[in-house]
Amino acid sequence: MRTTRSLTALAAVSALALLGAGCSSDPSGGKDSGKAAASCPGGKIRFGIEPYEDPAKLTPAYEVLAKALESKLDCPVELKVVEDYSAEVLAMRNGQLEIAQFGPLGYVFASEKANARALVSFADAKGALSTYTGGIWVPADSPVKSLKDLKGKSLALSSPGSTSGDALPRYALKTTNVDKVKINYAGGHPEALLALTKGKVDAAEINSQQLETAKAEGSFDPSEYRRIWASSPIPNDPITVSDRLDPKFQDAVRKALLDLEPDAVAEVGAFLDINPPGPLVAVTKETYKPLFALASGLDLTEKDV
Repeated sequence: MRTTRSLTALAAVSALALLGAGCSSDPSGGKDSGKAAASCPGGKIRFGIEPYEDPAKLTPAYEVLAKALESKLDCPVELKVVEDYSAEVLAMRNGQLEIAQFGPLGYVFASEKANARALVSFADAKGALSTYTGGIWVPADSPVKSLKDLKGKSLALSSPGSTSGDALPRYALKTTNVDKVKINYAGGHPEALLALTKGKVDAAEINSQQLETAKAEGSFDPSEYRRIWASSPIPNDPITVSDRLDPKFQDAVRKALLDLEPDAVAEVGAFLDINPPGPLVAVTKETYKPLFALASGLDLTEKDV
């Protein structure tokens, strides 16, 4: 199990990796003109993905979405599964990503520090914006019955900057005046769940998306565990565009995303516990207003994601 990592170092490594891709960060497209300036800046679009699941699993799913978007925009789309949440914000701020999917909390800081504009998010088959919940679980025979019982106990969280895997559980502990909880950052949602099932911690965060994935894989039997806390519903991740880019490009991306067929987002939707998915739906900064309040309540800054 990993403890809290140096986010500054990780962000720097990720930024260098993105720079090494050899793609111009000039949003004007340099010597390219016409189509390049309107819907294909720099000759390709770099699409950042947060590491909320094993990249080896995420990449094939997002390749389907990226190929569909590529066809709509007539422009190559290059996927970038970044190292961590802070690295993704840094990459967009430094002009290394044209579009990116952020976690709800990551979007708060991407909006403030990287001019990220929320365009769309994931919907169910009826066209309603999808949501998920954070949760804290313990073994079924644990004496821990509530958050207050976690005092002096060990709790596995996902990674710094995660909405459901870090901020919301910590905010719940803060607002119920529970202290002296031994926080362990496992490195991701699957790793936090694994820490619990391997008996390495007394409790662990397991959000509703990870729960469904683990149940489908057969790696978690809910009957052997008990949930002692659940968050309010959280709107699913927004796909954003850099607001520094040409408004015509931003509008082209928004339209293309909204025009994608449900099949193009189905594999990604499965990771987000949306089955069956509908087309993507429009969202705005206002959609994520509760997350801005959460960041304020925890006195979080971009260094915390």
